[in-house]
Amino acid sequence: MGGVVVGFAIIAFVIVVGYFAGRFGIGGPQAAFVLNRIAFFITNPALLFVTLAKADLHVVFSTQVVVAAVAALVAVGAFVLLSRLFFRRGAAETTIGALGAGYVNANNIGLPVAVYVLGNASYVAPVLLLQLIVFAPIALTVLDVSSRGSVSLRSILTQPIRNPMIIASVAGILVDLSGLTIPDAVFQPFVLLGGAAVPLVLMAFGMSLYGSRPLRADQGRVEIITAAVLKSAVMPLVAFLVASLVFGLHGQSLFAAVALAALPTAQNVYNFAARYERGVAIARDTVLLTTVLAIPALLLIAALLAP
Repeated sequence: MGGVVVGFAIIAFVIVVGYFAGRFGIGGPQAAFVLNRIAFFITNPALLFVTLAKADLHVVFSTQVVVAAVAALVAVGAFVLLSRLFFRRGAAETTIGALGAGYVNANNIGLPVAVYVLGNASYVAPVLLLQLIVFAPIALTVLDVSSRGSVSLRSILTQPIRNPMIIASVAGILVDLSGLTIPDAVFQPFVLLGGAAVPLVLMAFGMSLYGSRPLRADQGRVEIITAAVLKSAVMPLVAFLVASLVFGLHGQSLFAAVALAALPTAQNVYNFAARYERGVAIARDTVLLTTVLAIPALLLIAALLAP
């Protein structure tokens, strides 16, 4: 259980630092906006590049990634359906809510959990790659097109060459597949920039909490609670059913599949929302609520399934 507690303690500390930075006006009133812009255009792409350039891409075809994909698609699909039937939100807000329901924090929470709880960092790689290669490009395309107020085939086709996070992901995959060895003098600057990605996103998230009132009725309270329930309860349950009944996983493999599905919503969802200025309150409160709920959820899963 120590790994779960350590992972959340690290994240909570940086968020609290961001909160007090916002509370005392360090950086000025636009600090959170500026940090998000830097993270979106510079540090996040650098992190994605160095992560994928060194990843073992064979894990994409493992059973774990299929379980993760099915669980995420069920949670995302359920939110989209509920949004269309009851919430009546636009495409951008629905996309942010759907990401809140199915886009897990596979990096700055998933990695500590994989290392300290599951005992192997490679468990998180399939989920991370699935989200970077499939979910993020689709979501960013929808957000980009909807924020521009128009939809065209040209816009959709050129979106990948206009988004730095997608460009960095593709570049990292190409480097990995080619087996190219990048000299340290070239690669290490990207490592250095990528190291700033998680702190910047967490601090910007903490700054956004100052002066805000979570779960306000006029900021999508029902949507936030719905996304949090889908993320924290439905997604792990689906992962358990698919992993155990369809693929016959058991022991450590089953534990890993369910634990990764129970991870909270990634802070990148808030970063995406802040970048496009759509669904910011939904993203912020969903990240906050699922992060709180993930602690008892992971402890319960460990108690029931840990070998």
